[in-house]
Amino acid sequence: MPTKKHGKKYLEAAKLVDPARLYEPREAVELAKKTSYTNFDGTIEAHFRMGVDPRHADQQVRGVASLPHGLGKKVRVLVFAQGEAARAAEQAGADVVGADDLIKQIEGGFLDFDIAIATPDMMGRVGRLGKILGRRGLMPNPKSGTVVQPQDLARAVNDARKGRVEFRLDKTALMHVPIGKASFETDQLVENLGSLIDAVQKAKPSGAKGQYVRTITVCATMGPGVSVDLQPALAMAGSAS
Repeated sequence: MPTKKHGKKYLEAAKLVDPARLYEPREAVELAKKTSYTNFDGTIEAHFRMGVDPRHADQQVRGVASLPHGLGKKVRVLVFAQGEAARAAEQAGADVVGADDLIKQIEGGFLDFDIAIATPDMMGRVGRLGKILGRRGLMPNPKSGTVVQPQDLARAVNDARKGRVEFRLDKTALMHVPIGKASFETDQLVENLGSLIDAVQKAKPSGAKGQYVRTITVCATMGPGVSVDLQPALAMAGSAS
């Protein structure tokens, strides 16, 4: 297999990072910002290597983190609800609210939203959208906090608009999660990272054995990875609770 060749800008940015060093969380985030070399406002991402086996049902890692400083973009929220619940969703600021009419729109190709939330009574009908929404990671799911009781709709919509990110283990025991934009202040990204690590810690599955989080790396969209020192990172997560 041919070795992947990096461009000149990447190689220049990589010179700023010591691949053998573990960086304190704040220093790692600063380096990720500094090594973002794209012309656009790149996303800063956190990559987790987990000490679990994704082949086992009791070792799956999945959850939601509310980032205090958001992701730097407008999140379009769609809600499947009817009656009083629909009115509550509209009052909370949901961008699109509906029931059977909305299901038909999505079957017809409407996908102009980032997060879909549903009340439990709607899931029987929303289920038929599984093939459409599931492929895009948009299907409402209780585990990801997107199937909520009517009285919790306002909170769910507000959380989604502020900066709610889902994380989920892939087949190689990795998770890749955005924590903000390169234009964010370092403190904002560090606080977002702390909230994410805290949520990952709380999502520890019953079957996890040994070291749960093995490595954390932060990087810009097209920048080099910066290895984070786990001990201060996990301590920071505890303080984010």
